[in-house]
Amino acid sequence: MNTMLYPGNPYPLGATWDGRGVNFALHAENATGVELCLFDAADPANELHRIKITERTHQVWHVYLPEARPGLLYGYRVHGPYEPHNGHRFNPNKLLIDPYAKAIAGTIDWHDSLFGYELGHKKGDLSFSKTDSAPFVPKCVVVDASFDWEGVHPPRIPYHKTIIYETHVKGFTKLHPDIPEEIRGSYAALAHPVTIGYLKQLGITAVELMPIHHFITDRHLYENGLTNYWGYNSIGFFAPDVRYSSSGTTGEQVREFKQMVKELHRAGIEVILDVVYNHTGEGNHMGPTVSFRGIDNAAYYRLTDDKRYYMDYTGTGNTLNAMQPNVLRLIMDSLRYWITEMHVDGFRFDLASALARELHDVDRLGSFFDIIHQDPVISQVKLIAEPWDIGEGGYQVGKFPPGWAEWNGKYRDTMRDYWRGEESMLGEFAERLTGSSDLYADDFRSPTASINFITAHDGFTLNDLVSYNEKHNRDNGENNNDGESHNRSWNCGAEGPTEDPQIIHCREKQKRNFLTTLFLSQGVPMLVAGDEISRSQGGNNNPYCQDNEISWINWHQADTELLQFTRKLIHLRKTHPVFCRRRWFQGQPIKGMGLEDIAWFDVEGTEMDEEQWNHSFAKSLGVFMNGRGLHSRGPKGEIIMDDSFYLIFNAHHEALTFTLPPKKYGTLWSKILDTSENRVDEEDEGTYSAGETIEVAGRSIVLLEHPIF
Repeated sequence: MNTMLYPGNPYPLGATWDGRGVNFALHAENATGVELCLFDAADPANELHRIKITERTHQVWHVYLPEARPGLLYGYRVHGPYEPHNGHRFNPNKLLIDPYAKAIAGTIDWHDSLFGYELGHKKGDLSFSKTDSAPFVPKCVVVDASFDWEGVHPPRIPYHKTIIYETHVKGFTKLHPDIPEEIRGSYAALAHPVTIGYLKQLGITAVELMPIHHFITDRHLYENGLTNYWGYNSIGFFAPDVRYSSSGTTGEQVREFKQMVKELHRAGIEVILDVVYNHTGEGNHMGPTVSFRGIDNAAYYRLTDDKRYYMDYTGTGNTLNAMQPNVLRLIMDSLRYWITEMHVDGFRFDLASALARELHDVDRLGSFFDIIHQDPVISQVKLIAEPWDIGEGGYQVGKFPPGWAEWNGKYRDTMRDYWRGEESMLGEFAERLTGSSDLYADDFRSPTASINFITAHDGFTLNDLVSYNEKHNRDNGENNNDGESHNRSWNCGAEGPTEDPQIIHCREKQKRNFLTTLFLSQGVPMLVAGDEISRSQGGNNNPYCQDNEISWINWHQADTELLQFTRKLIHLRKTHPVFCRRRWFQGQPIKGMGLEDIAWFDVEGTEMDEEQWNHSFAKSLGVFMNGRGLHSRGPKGEIIMDDSFYLIFNAHHEALTFTLPPKKYGTLWSKILDTSENRVDEEDEGTYSAGETIEVAGRSIVLLEHPIF
């Protein structure tokens, strides 16, 4: 390639092809020099050209190559002081990944040269490595951003109609027998008609993909034959990870990802990305130098008073410094890119509290939130926080600003405790069932601020939640010390697989109880992929490093009965707006009816009083939900009304006889769901009059419906 150079422009950052050539721009505030390195596409280890960039506008180094084209492989070498105690770790012997790279060809090949210091040197990271790392660093790729979306637009599904399905790109399809073997585990496999048909039949409206930003597998995992399967170790915030591409590595992964989004959108399914902007894969001061550390360590990371070391609010060794303007710009540019260029519909922010820290405290009015709130693009998509980090004061459930939804960890803990028989749960249970108004109502947020979940990727699967009391993580190579030890699980009487029919029956019923509670609670339900077919991880509650059958969904062992139950349950929720309210319950009589929008009853059919809420032994109650009390209007201003429902929860281990409420709440009730019988059906399973009794099996839920007149 002719290396004729033009000055280029400082904006946009990254490598941008304009149809005639490529503009390269890199932010490196404290650097004294920057070199652009070009590599042979046929032999990526072969460095063809090293171009000294002479143009610098403010803190951005830039150059324009008029002969460059998409598919070109490149990286940077950055010069500057190597002074770890001052926060500077420049080393031009290390090839660096462009933070704005739109595609990255290949993955890191672990080698001692990847470290900025000499491994084994008596001075540790204060020493200086002169070994070239270029042969072992994946190369950045210039991409052609053009793509035909064929007029397919994002579905823009409102929160109250959303059913989220958390899944892993590879694990969902890797063992699927009906998907062509050559594309299994890829973006293309998620776009396959078999996958989309399954999601549609299940009733899913949004897939939440575990991290697909290009990530690093830590060296200690690699050397132990493991990998960073979950992907929470990003190094490229603009690049879809190449490991999930079935079509190629030099830009094809971008087109394949876009095609996946287009096909999901065509089917009316949104795409939410789990994003990890709180840290990078470079680890602590002893980690490798592959991108940010070598470009400008002090300008990207949060450092301690001794700038040799990193503030670690994430448990990964480093924390990106979202107080720095260049880091905020990186995050916002990345978010806008995934929305405008890749057409995704929202984001779940991993350890979001770390992004909100101003100095050391979590500041809900910090610059990160301010910028997102005023951004006309980012503020219009789904924004979901994992509202905690590992630092002091990092647990921030219920404290994120309006416009944000949150993973509700209190919902998960409460529902697990309730169904395993913990005492003093009724009041807390009622709050979580009705949307957690104690957490969100004071901020003028709605019930949909609560993302409800029983399980997530991190922890037991639903099947394992009712099958194990203890974690079984020895395959992870950490002597079973990793992962959460307090799982709020109950194995129903035996640890792990069993042939005892009573224990099996108990487990099956508990799974139905959890799913029914989830989908009939106010808020936004999130289902983990495979929970609907009883996927097991063998009791491993932290398989972040298991890219194998432990993590992959085994479709041959699918629990088809539970799948059918889950489908009907989701359909029930989507059909009846009383279970997905947009406004809070008021607990006040409805004008002209004299009935509350919600009422709570004891076993005797009497409205509960304050004393009953405080009985530590109480585990059972009935809930009346009035279909005329939704306080909502449709898109044309029409008043929305629904049937009324009576939900009976019995977490007691024995059957109880419940008396139905007086006839003013409903004269004739039809049973449409009973978790003890593995049935949920719109057809009558029996009718009951006001004041009549109904027996509810131990650890079961019964749902009764009263049609609107």
